[in-house]
Amino acid sequence: MDLQLTGKTAFVSGSTAGIGYAIAKRLLIEGAEVVINGRSQESVDEAIEKLKREVAKAQISGIPADFSNAVQVGGLIERLPDIDILVNNAGIFQPKDFADIPDEDWYRFFDVNVMSGIRLCRAVFPKMLERNEGRIIFISSESGIAIAEEMIHYSMTKTAQLAISRGLAQLAKGTNITVNSVLPGPTRSRGVKKFIEEVAESQDMSVEEAEQDFFTTNRPNSLLQRFIEVDEIANTVAYFASPLSAATNGAAIKAEGGIVTSII
Repeated sequence: MDLQLTGKTAFVSGSTAGIGYAIAKRLLIEGAEVVINGRSQESVDEAIEKLKREVAKAQISGIPADFSNAVQVGGLIERLPDIDILVNNAGIFQPKDFADIPDEDWYRFFDVNVMSGIRLCRAVFPKMLERNEGRIIFISSESGIAIAEEMIHYSMTKTAQLAISRGLAQLAKGTNITVNSVLPGPTRSRGVKKFIEEVAESQDMSVEEAEQDFFTTNRPNSLLQRFIEVDEIANTVAYFASPLSAATNGAAIKAEGGIVTSII
């Protein structure tokens, strides 16, 4: 299927590894020009070189910025070209008992996970309205609906993303702009891989056993009963970034392996 992304320019925040990297790669394969982002120039340069090796004739550049730093984000926005596709992927997570989460963590998670997308949309959305064309995608989480008891602060930010994306979609009513959220379930990203390895070591079990225990204990509703691969999320995002997805707007698109039990 031709996703008709040739000639489109995309920006993917938090894209030097994990889901963001996979999304950038898929968009490059589909012919888009992609601007990636990481916290340091070194990580951006390494990701660019790797993507150039993996995707022939990749049209790629990068802008470093730490999304916990509003000044750096402002500098990034000043360097952004006009973009057709914005993927708000930058985010952090950390399992932590509710009673142990200090105010500082609540503010930090909101700043990185929520304000990152707000700041980018504030810069990009008006230009899309002027051109009457664009795609904005928030990478939310199943935890935005099925709240994760082990990281309520993270879940709060993912629910907030759903509200923001829906609100922006309503502001784009009657235009050729769509704003959607994609809700991955537990995905085998770098951070999740490290988390499972640490659990396995602390409980004296294999990584495979720790993974199965995670789904038995923490995500028993999962129909997939395994971690989602980053490429599986990237494939979903690429479709909703394309002109072919014009009929989907203001949606919370579930790609979570069946964890969320509601049918809407």
